[in-house]
Amino acid sequence: MTENFISIVGAKEHNLKNIHLKIPREKFVVITGVSGSGKSSLAFDTLYAEGQRRYVESLSTYARQFLELMPKPDVESIDGLSPAIAIEQRTASKNPRSTVGTVTEIYDYLRLLFARIGHAECPQCHQEITSRSVDQMVEQILKYPVGGKIAILAPIVRNRKGEYQKELYELRQQGFVKVKVDGESFDLSQPIHLDKNKKHSIDVYIDRLIIKDDMGSRLSQSLETALSLANNLVKIEFLDGEELLLSSQFACSTCGTGLPELEPRLFSFNSSVGACAECGGIGFKDITSEVEKILESGTSEDLEEVDFFHETPCPGCQGGRLKKEALCIKIKNKTIVDVCQLSLFRALEFFKELSLTGREVLISERMLKEIKERLSFLINVGVGYLTLNRLSATLSGGESQRIRLATQIGSALTGVLYILDEPSIGLHPQDNQKLIDTLKALRDQGNTILVVEHDEETIRCADHIIDLGPGAGTHGGAIVSQGDIAHIMKDPLSLTGAYLNKQKFIPIPPQRRKPSGLFLELVGAQENNLKNISLKIPLGLFVCITGISGSGKSSLILDTLYRALANHLHNARLRVGKHAGLHGIEHIDSVIDIDQSPIGRTPRSNPATYTGIFSLIRSFFAGLPESKVRGYTTGRYSFNVAGGRCETCGGAGLIKIEMHFLPNVFVQCEICQGQRYNRETLEIRYKEKNISEVLSMTIEEALIFFDRIPQIKSKLQTLLDVGMGYVHLGQQATTLSGGEAQRIKLARELSKRNTGKTLFILDEPTTGLHFEDIQKLLKVLHQLVSLGNTVIVIEHNLEVIKSSDTIIDMGPEGGEKGGYILAEGSPEELAKHPTSLTGHFLKKTLNFSS
Repeated sequence: MTENFISIVGAKEHNLKNIHLKIPREKFVVITGVSGSGKSSLAFDTLYAEGQRRYVESLSTYARQFLELMPKPDVESIDGLSPAIAIEQRTASKNPRSTVGTVTEIYDYLRLLFARIGHAECPQCHQEITSRSVDQMVEQILKYPVGGKIAILAPIVRNRKGEYQKELYELRQQGFVKVKVDGESFDLSQPIHLDKNKKHSIDVYIDRLIIKDDMGSRLSQSLETALSLANNLVKIEFLDGEELLLSSQFACSTCGTGLPELEPRLFSFNSSVGACAECGGIGFKDITSEVEKILESGTSEDLEEVDFFHETPCPGCQGGRLKKEALCIKIKNKTIVDVCQLSLFRALEFFKELSLTGREVLISERMLKEIKERLSFLINVGVGYLTLNRLSATLSGGESQRIRLATQIGSALTGVLYILDEPSIGLHPQDNQKLIDTLKALRDQGNTILVVEHDEETIRCADHIIDLGPGAGTHGGAIVSQGDIAHIMKDPLSLTGAYLNKQKFIPIPPQRRKPSGLFLELVGAQENNLKNISLKIPLGLFVCITGISGSGKSSLILDTLYRALANHLHNARLRVGKHAGLHGIEHIDSVIDIDQSPIGRTPRSNPATYTGIFSLIRSFFAGLPESKVRGYTTGRYSFNVAGGRCETCGGAGLIKIEMHFLPNVFVQCEICQGQRYNRETLEIRYKEKNISEVLSMTIEEALIFFDRIPQIKSKLQTLLDVGMGYVHLGQQATTLSGGEAQRIKLARELSKRNTGKTLFILDEPTTGLHFEDIQKLLKVLHQLVSLGNTVIVIEHNLEVIKSSDTIIDMGPEGGEKGGYILAEGSPEELAKHPTSLTGHFLKKTLNFSS
C-alpha cells in the first residue's frame, strides 16, 4: 500500500539545498519561513511545476500545442504527487468583459434563471408580458368555477383609427356571425359604420362555452381559431364582465410591443443577441463626443485638458452592458443588472428571501442552489462586499486569489493538490477564521492544501507546518523544522516557533509620537461607498488606516487623498475620487504611493537599475585605471546599448528558441556564456570581479564587496534595511513578487535626499513578510517618520497596527454598509472602543506585548 505522502527527494530549484521532504496528503499544510527562504521555490517552482508538467505531458501532441508546458524542476524525484492547481496572487483578467460574476460562473446561472422564471414587463405600458401555449391557456381557464359562462373572442383591431369595412366583409365571408365593436355587440349581417378619424376596437366572437371538466378539446379548437385570426391574441370574456387577454407570442397584450424569445443569450453582454448595440457590451464608450470634437478641431491647450483614460458610462445602457429588451425581464422587480449591482451579501439575502410559485420552484431549484452556494463560498472567503458586476481587472491580487479559491470549492474536485500563496492578504482578522474554515472544507473534500503563509492564526490552524530557512537567499533553502504546531514551537532552531511561543515578539514602541498641530484634511469624500466623510491626518506621525475588507480604506486614501495630492503637487492627471475639499497641502511638498506594481516590465529591469545603483557601479567601473586606458565610458558597461554588451544575445544573456508543441526554450548565449557583455568589457575587474559577476551578487554580498565605496554602499544598505539582502543585484524584475517590488521602491525613496515634508502611502507592506521581516520594515518606517515625514499605511497586520502612532478605523462592514470612520486615536484608545472590530483584536495583541 502506498504511503499517504507526497515524497520529494533532492529538490534543488533556485536556493533549495537538496532537500528531502514528506508532505502528508489530504492535510492542511503551511509552508513558512523568512522572505527569500525558498517557500515559493518549493511550493510553486517545484511541486506545482512538476504536477502541471506531468499532466500536460499526459495529453496528446495536438492538445499540448495549446498549453504552456512548464520546464522540469531541478529535483531528483517526486512520488505521490496529485494533479496540482495553483491559486496565486494575480489579477484574474485584464479583459473588460470579465467580472466577478463571470469568473465565478454565477452570472451564467443568473442568465439561465432570468430566462426560465423571469417576468417580462412591457417597456411602453409597463404591463406584464406573458407567453402561453394553448394547453396552458386551457389549464388556466379550467381553474375558474365549473358552470361559469365564457365567450372566446379574437381581438382583430385594437384601438386603431379606420373604417375597417374590408375586414368586416371578410369576417362575414368566413362565416363569423357576431362582433363586438367599441364594447357594443353587432350582428355581422347588419351594416356597421365606423368613423375613420376615431380609434376603434373590434373583437370577433369565436365561441360561447360553459366551463366544465370535459370541455378541453372544444376549448382548444376555439382558442386556436382566435389566435390564428387575431395575430396570436385571444380574449376571454366572463359573464360578470371580467376579461382575460392571452397571447401565444412574447408580446404585450395591451400595446402589442414584442420582446425576443427568453433565452440565456438575451442576458449575455458577450453575445450580439443581448449586448448593448452602442457599446458592444463593455458598458462604456471609447471616446466621448466632446473629446472627438477636440481631436478634430481643438487646440494643443484643449488636448492637454482632456482625460483620455476616464471611462464614461454608455448612454445607451447606462453602464449595464445589455440591450433594453433584457432589462424588461425581472424577478421580484429586479433586473439582472440590478442583481449584479448588489453586494454579494445583499445578493445572497435576495435569493434566500425569494418567494416563488410551485412551478417556478420546480424549474429554478438547481439553479438557485448553485447561485446561493457560490455566493456563500465567496462571502466565507471574505469578499462579500464585492458586487457581481465588479471588473476582474480592478481586483487586488488577494481578492482575485480568494475568488478563485471560492470557485474551486464550488467545483467539488477531490484528490487535488491545491497550492495557495498567502490567501490571508487583504483580510481583516474578523474574516480570517472564515477563510481558514474554507480551506479546511476544501481539505475535507479529499484534497491536499499547501499554503505559503506568514499569518499567525493560519499557521496555528494547520495540520502540518514546514519551516524553511534559516535565512534568506543563499542562507536559506533548508528545512529548519517540520511537524505540528506543538513541535514547531518547541524546536529551538525554528525562528517561526520562537515567535509563535512568544520567546520573540515585536515590541510596542516605548512612546507614541504626539501630533505636531499640523493636519492634512480631506472634506466630504464620497468615492465608491464613502459616506460623505471627512478625514484629518496628523502630519509627522505614523498613521494606520484599518477596517474590515471593503470598508473604504483604498477609496479614501488611494483613490481620493493620494490622487488629489498628486495632481496638486506633481501636476499628475489622475481621476480623483469625489470630495468637497482638501486643506493643509501647504504643509507637505511631495506625496509618494509605494505600491506593489512591478519595478519593470521587461527582464532587463532589475533592482540595480531601478534604485540607481547600477549607474553608480557603471561609473565606478568606467573610472578604473584600465577602463581609462582603454577609453571606456559608463555606456560601455550598459547591456542595453551597443558597445560593451554581447551583440549575439543583445545583452540578455539568453537566446529564445521557439518550439512547436513545447514551451519556448531560453538557452544560454554560447558567445558570452550568459554574462551579457563581450570579452573586452569583461576583462575589466575590481577585486577580481567583472561587472557581470557583480550583478550576480546578492545585495548582502555586494554590500561587503563595495564596503569602501560610500555612494554605492549607502544605497545597498537601504535595500538590506528593508529585508532585501537575499535578492540579486541583476535579478530580473519580472521574477520579483509584489511585496519585494514594494520594498525595493521603499529603499529607493529612503536613499533619496530627505526634505522632511513628504507623505508616504503604503498599501499592505507586510505582504510576503515573516515576523522577523516585519520588525525590519517597522524600523524603516519609523526612520522615515523620525526625519519629519508622514507615513500612512493601509494594513490589517496587528503587529504593524500596534506599532503606529495613531489609527483611523473604518467600517462598520464592507461594501454599501461601510464607508464610515468608526474610531480614531492611539492603539490603546482604539482597543477600548466599544464597537471597533479592529480594536477588539488589537486589545489581545496589546495585552500580550505590554
